[in-house]
Amino acid sequence: MSGTQKTSDANVPLNFRRYRDGDASVDDFRGRIFQAGHSHKCPTYVQSTPPCQGSCPSGEDIRGYLAIVRQTEKPPAGMAWQEYAWRRLTAANPFPSVMGRVCPAPCETGCNRNEVEDHVGINSVEHFLGEYAIANKLAFDKPEKRSGKKIAVLGGGPAGLSCAYQLALKGHDVTIFDDHEHLGGMMRYGIPGFRTPRDVLDAEIQRILDLGVETRMKCRVGTDVSLDEIRREFDAVFLGMGAQAGRALPIQDGVAPNVVTATAFLRAFNDGRLQHVGKRVVVVGGGDTSIDVATVARRLGHIEHAKATDFEQAIGGQLAHDVASVSAKQGCDVTLTSVFAIDKMQANKHEIEQALAEGISIRGGLVPLALIRGADGRATALRVARCEAKMAGGRLEIRTVDGTEEDIAADLIVSAIGQAVDLAGLEEFDNGKGAISADRNYQVVAKPGTFAGGDVLRPHLLTTAIGHGAIAAEGIERFLAGEDPEKRPKIDVHAFDLQRKMLEKGYSFSETHEPMRGTDKANVGVHNFENRSERYVIPHEELFLGHFGYTPRIRRKITTLDRDSALGNFEERLEALDEKQAIDEAKRCMSCGMCFECDNCVVYCPQTAVGRVPKKEATLGRYVYTDYGKCIGCHICKDVCPTGYIQMGLGE
Repeated sequence: MSGTQKTSDANVPLNFRRYRDGDASVDDFRGRIFQAGHSHKCPTYVQSTPPCQGSCPSGEDIRGYLAIVRQTEKPPAGMAWQEYAWRRLTAANPFPSVMGRVCPAPCETGCNRNEVEDHVGINSVEHFLGEYAIANKLAFDKPEKRSGKKIAVLGGGPAGLSCAYQLALKGHDVTIFDDHEHLGGMMRYGIPGFRTPRDVLDAEIQRILDLGVETRMKCRVGTDVSLDEIRREFDAVFLGMGAQAGRALPIQDGVAPNVVTATAFLRAFNDGRLQHVGKRVVVVGGGDTSIDVATVARRLGHIEHAKATDFEQAIGGQLAHDVASVSAKQGCDVTLTSVFAIDKMQANKHEIEQALAEGISIRGGLVPLALIRGADGRATALRVARCEAKMAGGRLEIRTVDGTEEDIAADLIVSAIGQAVDLAGLEEFDNGKGAISADRNYQVVAKPGTFAGGDVLRPHLLTTAIGHGAIAAEGIERFLAGEDPEKRPKIDVHAFDLQRKMLEKGYSFSETHEPMRGTDKANVGVHNFENRSERYVIPHEELFLGHFGYTPRIRRKITTLDRDSALGNFEERLEALDEKQAIDEAKRCMSCGMCFECDNCVVYCPQTAVGRVPKKEATLGRYVYTDYGKCIGCHICKDVCPTGYIQMGLGE
């Protein structure tokens, strides 16, 4: 079996072949089974974690909300499917509209659909649901009871807001302390508004505040309020201050008036203090933040006759650029350097492509060596050299190639090589490495009742911080109840809950059976059902990929700018899918590890041993049953199960 599938736009290789070229033997297990007078193995129904969820740092039930969007899973009576999907999504992540725009989507990298033609546009469906919720003013359900417990959350960024959200849902009184004027942390001060529109961010934050979360803004714990006061007033503390101090260039004597960190640059821009830059800007980095700096610089441009120190004063918070509104802006030349080759950079590949389209020069394999200075002490160029970089044992190793030094002229140099945690006033939590150490429940080591999450542990993705906040909230809940911290599962995700689904449909369970351990004769759960979601991510080898035909991904419309049109353009570039597009894209999900009611097992069973559960008793995940009196263990149902939900057991 070989060849290609014919599509309207391409010859696409077949996604499934039972035998490969050169195979000379056939497994004869079926012959042994058919000759036996009893069943060797029979079907069991196994729920596994799909790799999209296993790759999501916030543990979203991705397969779950895609099933709702595609209408495999039906919402409760009286609820729109869009709302039901949004509620399933926001059980893990309260920022779908923001994250649907800016998350680099590791879930899509892990998606098994990549083995067919292309990943499912998970991010775009999330974006659609977030926009629907804002447009329809959906709100989180307030808890019916209050616990009377008080928790202080230090930092109003993604980790702190996520933790506050989960704790408020549990009925606790939460107060967020933040030293900024507005909540949002790096979502507001580290990402430009043309990527995270401020009205969208404000709407998703307000939903959390509407749960009763209090705030104390422009208040830094450790400076304006002592930690002892916090401990006296609150029953538990969450540290989510983020890492909003930038790292300087890793070179000797790398300080100059026109050399700044990426965090200082972006905060000045997002505050409205930075309205133009120099004519030549060099950004050192390679991650998403460096791309944000470069694209902001391209949009700001420069002013021909501006004072040389204008942008430095803006970044220092001393000057608002009134001159920018009356002077003609001109484009600036932006060069982004990385120690890694372009194809190895950590930045989102799509954002790299957009930056290149806007005329930003991206040069990989360059390491900074020194600043070249003018008579006034200002940097006039950055000296770099070719290099080879690799990660070894968790450490970055860089080998410089001698004789390849060159100078890149610059009026402004921005260091976007990482972030640092500012622990001023909170030094007792410093683990000696400028960060905080915590256990798997995110409780700070040797500090009972104090938890932490987000960049204070290790700078990473926004969605990672959201996941930390949610897990820490569960740890705080157990601490407040006086319970021992639970052992976190190996695969820490929000999984489909079959029992919850059955209760939602009004089913009751017999006290004589485990709810999820029914038989083919008992009207409970799914017979021989097992939930392995906490310990097993199902690979594509377990799926019947031949079931899935070539279906191109539906892509969101993206406005791609060029060098000229980028100047002064701060409009959003990304459009959400419409409803039909969102449904069609969700239908591309292969539902790895969970039944999606394709009927293959019913149709292909030669013994008619597999049947459908009566409609009045069926739910998602409880769609078929096996009559073990008829089953001969021929494996056919497993072989034709597209999702890997059917496994062969009972004989082992």
